Order: sequence, then structure tokens, then C-alpha cells
Amino acid sequence: MRSARFRRTRRASAVALVSALTLTALAACGTSSSDNDGGASDGGGSSDPSAPLDPKTKVTITIDCMPPAAKAAELKEWKEDVKEFNKTYPNVTIEGRSTPGQCLEPPRFTAMLKAKSQPDVFYTYFTDLPQVLDHDGAEDMTAYVNDKTVPALKDIDPNVLGTLKHDGKLYGLPTSNYTMGLLINRKLFKQAGLDPDAPPRTWAEVRTAAKKIADLGDGIAGFGEYSAANTGGWHFTAQMYSIGGEIVDASGKKAAFNNELGKQVVKNLHAMRWEDDSMGKTQLLKWGDLQKQIATDKLGMFLAAPDDIAYMAQQLGAKYENFGMGPIPGEKATLAGGNSYMIKKGISSDKIKAAVAWLNFKNLTVGKGQFDWERTKADGLPVGVPQPNFWLNESKTKDDAARSEHATMPVENFKTFMDNPVAGKAEPPKAQEIYKVLDNVMSGVLTNKDADVDKLLSTAESQVNQILANQ
Repeated sequence: MRSARFRRTRRASAVALVSALTLTALAACGTSSSDNDGGASDGGGSSDPSAPLDPKTKVTITIDCMPPAAKAAELKEWKEDVKEFNKTYPNVTIEGRSTPGQCLEPPRFTAMLKAKSQPDVFYTYFTDLPQVLDHDGAEDMTAYVNDKTVPALKDIDPNVLGTLKHDGKLYGLPTSNYTMGLLINRKLFKQAGLDPDAPPRTWAEVRTAAKKIADLGDGIAGFGEYSAANTGGWHFTAQMYSIGGEIVDASGKKAAFNNELGKQVVKNLHAMRWEDDSMGKTQLLKWGDLQKQIATDKLGMFLAAPDDIAYMAQQLGAKYENFGMGPIPGEKATLAGGNSYMIKKGISSDKIKAAVAWLNFKNLTVGKGQFDWERTKADGLPVGVPQPNFWLNESKTKDDAARSEHATMPVENFKTFMDNPVAGKAEPPKAQEIYKVLDNVMSGVLTNKDADVDKLLSTAESQVNQILANQ
């Protein structure tokens, strides 16, 4: 939708950075490189863009989304990583920047691009690439990223890298990814006589399980869905993907959901809401509402990304062992997304090389930076959530082993999700505008027992076609 985070195209998540402080240089004192983006660095590196950064090169780079003071453990790790990075590159000054509220918020992000005020290395969601390119905001990194500058490049899922490419050119490097699955409350599953180690794998099974959970009474809902703040359209898209449907056709110019698959999604929700009474009375929910419900044992299951579990444990006081995950029901495809860093267009070659070197160390090296699971555990942060996990081959084997060794949660609860990966699909073009329209489909069917399914879908189709026509 950034995982969301929406972090998954702008979801409002408390996992995102929350400080109102603006913090600056950690590694050393230095002036902001954004004041002279096109200027050359001090000290001569190789003019070959494919060559790694020369350790003698002296340069200052600004980095987006440094953890704020309110996130003490994450900030501690950032400082440690800057110090470790400077052992190899002692002349690179890292200036970390924190922003008030979320690290990424739509109005601020758009304004930043328009003003060309982004840091040298700026944080984005996978779905931001078209907007960034529309503002000519990101450097083409293709020549700078190879197996010498990013040794584990061959082990990064090509589908993840593909979301950061346009016309064969690479404009970003990933920091996290997600695919949506079915998040369950294991306690409620057991109370309802269901097997928490075997979450529903079809939507018919979801309906059956939801009814059994709702029959526990005490205001407990079996299955929950969003229908407000663009999250309803986000989840409608996920459900369509799960049964083999599309939101937009292959041309990218016409809506593709007003068909039998679209009706299947809406009619199933209608049946659970009004015939089974298994979705609760309260509707018009958005991100954060379902998390609170399931964390307080008032909801049996909903579609989510794995990092919701860490959020609920850290922010809502829930217990890791109370949750499990299975693949998205239907398993034809699942909504995928994530976060990345891009490099500001027009900065010097040495700054680009320094940026790639930092991103490689911090985000793309097994056992280092964000993948130092031993340190993460020691700092009291969660270890064992199935994603982010964009690794393949040897890197995946090593990372999975370390993640399990230092897990702070029962990783076996996610076995069904991990053992049955579902192919991820990117969000549709003009995702947020489309989601806003599709919210009306979700809210219509979940708040009105007499909702006209055909009319809801037909109206949404016309509105989405208009959005696509104006691209």
C-alpha cells in the first residue's frame, strides 16, 4: 500500500519515524551537501562510475530518515553504523536527517520534490518512482551499482529491484520489502477450535473460520477489513490479486475490476458482514484500527504485512506468541511493496559513490547494519519477523539462519507463510487515487446491507477510468 508505511504507499504507521526533532551530524561536523549538490567533493576519486568509492575521497552526504531521539535503540545503531562505516571510509561525513511526524508524508514529500530540497540520499516507497521521475528528482544509479560496489547484488530478489527501475535504468536500492498475508490471532483460533498452525488458505475457509471465531461472542469479530483513508481500496486490490484479478488492464489505461472476480470479492465480504455477522459492527476502519482489535483479542484475522506484528508488540503491548501468519488466501498473487533510498539528481559522482557505499553497508549486507540480528536482539528490538527479506541464494540461507538464531519471537508461527510464498505484484498506477475510489466499494458493502454490488463496481470503474485517462 509502507509495510507499508501509508508506508505501503503512505499508510499511517507508528513504525515510521515519529520525532519532531531535526537531528544533524553524527559522524563528524560538516556542512550540508544539499547546499551545493552539483559541487565536486574534496579529494580525487576514480572518474569511473562503476569503480568503488576511494577510501581517501573526502565528501559529505546527507541521509534521509535517521532515527529520531524518541527511538533510542534505532538511533544508537545508526550511530554505531556510521562509526563502523567510517573505519573504511574515514573521510566521508554522514549527516543524518530526521523529520517531524512520519519520515514520509505525501504533502511534505511532494513539496520536497518540487523544491528539489531532498537530501542527497532520500527515502521513498516503491510506488514513488513515477512521481520522483516526473520531478526529475533521482539520479540514474545504473553505472554505480555492480557486484563490486554492492557485492550481494546477485542475491537481491530481481522482482524487488525491478520496482526501482524504469526503462532498464536503476533509480533506487531497497531497504525493506513486504508481501501481504493472513495475520491471525492464535489464541482466538484455539478458543474457536481451529488449528493456528494451519491458517485458512482459501476465501471459503476464511469465511468458515471467521464465523466460528465470531460465535465466541463478547464482541469478537472473525475477520476484519478496511474501508477508509484509501486503505479499503488497498485491501480490495490485495483481494483481487489473491484470486487472479487485476485492478488495471495491461495497457494501464482501463479499470479491470468490474467483472466476475470483482463481484466475487465484494459478495464474499457482503456475506461475511451481513449473513454471517462475522466482521463486527464497527466499520469505516483504517490502518491502525484492525491492529488494535487483534492485539486486544477482539479480532481473529485480517490481511497484513508481517511487520504489523512488530508494531503491535512494540507499540500496543501485544505478545509475539499470540500471532501467526499464512499466505494470502487464494494464493494466485499478493500485493507487494516496500521502501528504498534514491539519490538526488545532480550531485557529484563522488557523493553518489559514497551514497552507494553507505546503502550497501547499512541496508544490503548480510550480518551488517539492519541485518545484524545479534545486535538487534541485544538492543531489545524485534528479531524473527519474516520480512523484510529480499534475499535469495547464499545470502538468504545465511540471513535466515541468523534471524532464527537470534529470534525474539516464535518463528514457527510464521512457517505456513514462509513455506508457501506467493508471487508479489506491484500496486496499480495512480494507486492512491484509485484506492480512494475503491474505498467507496468497500465502505458501501460493509455499511449497507442493501448495497447494490453492480452499481458500486460500475461507478468505481467509471471513476478509475477517468483517473487513468488523465495520466
